[in-house]
Amino acid sequence: MNTTPIMIISGPPGSGKSSVARRLAEQSPYERAVHIHTDDFYRSIRKGYVATWLPEAQEQNIIVLDAFAASAARYAWGGYEVIVDGIIGPWYLDPWLKAVQDGCDIRFVVLRPALQTSITRAVERKSGALVNPEIVGKMWKYFAHLGPYESHVIDTTMHTLDESVATVRAALAAGDLRLS
Repeated sequence: MNTTPIMIISGPPGSGKSSVARRLAEQSPYERAVHIHTDDFYRSIRKGYVATWLPEAQEQNIIVLDAFAASAARYAWGGYEVIVDGIIGPWYLDPWLKAVQDGCDIRFVVLRPALQTSITRAVERKSGALVNPEIVGKMWKYFAHLGPYESHVIDTTMHTLDESVATVRAALAAGDLRLS
């Protein structure tokens, strides 16, 4: 591997992605680390935005995914440990798998609490479309059965933030969760 690691922290709304990713970056064992919050890429769209969970958002989502995957790779090539947080399921791994072929060390982590825990955490937020229990439930179901990526799942139902961070770091230290 020719780069510092890129860690994708994925999962449904309310799984703790942003909190875990932020803490992982702040506590990185590397000299430099960056937290790429993928929601910021979507918020940058000022005209023509389509809600990400709608079928007609497919083209937009692929473009945005390519943009933050390219950004992550560039940071990694520059020596930053990269922690990407976003709703990135196996159906959106193509740019990441290409980056692996290009020499990037990419880890894929799916935080998946129980459905009701995910909904409860998400609706406790102050605003945003992803506080709607129906949308959160629908998105949670996308992560319910991940086939060959099921081994990348960490159940955060009973975890505190610190426990989730420690569990992810331990899995990474063990060499688990690598995309290949």
